[in-house]
Amino acid sequence: MADSYDVIVVGGGAIGCALAYYLSRAGARVTIVEAAHPGAGASSAAAGMLAPLAEAHEGGPALDLGLESLRLFPELVAELEGSTGIRPDFDRCGILRIATTLEGATALQGARGHSPQALQFLEAADLRRLEPALTPQALCGTLSIQEAQVSAPRFTQALAAAASQRGAVLQSGEPVVGLLRQGERVLGVVTRQGELRAPQVVVAAGAWTGTLLGQLLGQPLPVFPRKGQALAVGASRAPLHHIVFAEGGYLTPKADGSLLVGATDEDAGFDTENTVEGVRGLLGFAHLTVPALAHAPIRQMWAGLRPGSGDGLPILGPVQGALGLWVASGHYRNGILLAPITGKLMAEWLLEGRPSVSLEPFAPSRFATPTRP
Repeated sequence: MADSYDVIVVGGGAIGCALAYYLSRAGARVTIVEAAHPGAGASSAAAGMLAPLAEAHEGGPALDLGLESLRLFPELVAELEGSTGIRPDFDRCGILRIATTLEGATALQGARGHSPQALQFLEAADLRRLEPALTPQALCGTLSIQEAQVSAPRFTQALAAAASQRGAVLQSGEPVVGLLRQGERVLGVVTRQGELRAPQVVVAAGAWTGTLLGQLLGQPLPVFPRKGQALAVGASRAPLHHIVFAEGGYLTPKADGSLLVGATDEDAGFDTENTVEGVRGLLGFAHLTVPALAHAPIRQMWAGLRPGSGDGLPILGPVQGALGLWVASGHYRNGILLAPITGKLMAEWLLEGRPSVSLEPFAPSRFATPTRP
């Protein structure tokens, strides 16, 4: 006999675990089927920045979704800490975006035009008072005090643990190798250990979503890996108090005293090796942005695979031609930020028939002919 659930979530990253958390909190019988272990992909490699205003230069549904998700974090983190004892290290440290060129300064002004109340403009002297360690080449900047960060691995662990406490079943080391179907109706999944049945299956497999759907349906959605290399350096004392974005990367001060330097954005397939070129670029960026880091020790280097999409927006909703099959992927650089709102709205849609906020701009159906750009 196959195990039976209300919803099967394929993928145990931040998105899949958030969905399982909200589903199980609502009383649904849910299992997470993860090919490796929770957070093994992008969720362990991410910097954990909660930066919806990174989309401010465009405005629109991506910015709105990100801002709404950011508003969920304080209450969600308190719930997770209280129930699991895992601290996701939520820190409303604010994000400072700086420009060292006239072109960059113009871009900052343009972004501020979309969110004038959220972004405070700073002249060079203001930057120096706020962050004395910054390069003297910084011409101006913007400060957003409501943006924040978490520890991405601990946040994902807390979501998985909280979902388990509410009855969700976590099945690690279980790659999905097939779908159970009756005509167009999806009835569950097949793993190497056997069959799992549910009337709803959600594929939230991050950068592997497109490949997996291609194998299962012969009709892949345009979700593909974007490699990001990053590293962490140490310092005798914290050189920065805010997350700093500059031309070429970002610097994120962490609770353990390290400073995360990121990140490349590469079309390299599923390769996760660090390269000389990638690391050299990150080190050069760090030194130029905070000159005092020239003698900082390198603590760690790694690379992760972000789930890019055909148009840069998440893909959320039912898959055409496969009743009961859903997708929640393509979050690119914003998977940690968008995990709460994705989990909440997708759980509402699955259990109540529609989400409280429309996800129409992110519907899989917008890709009539799935192709990689």
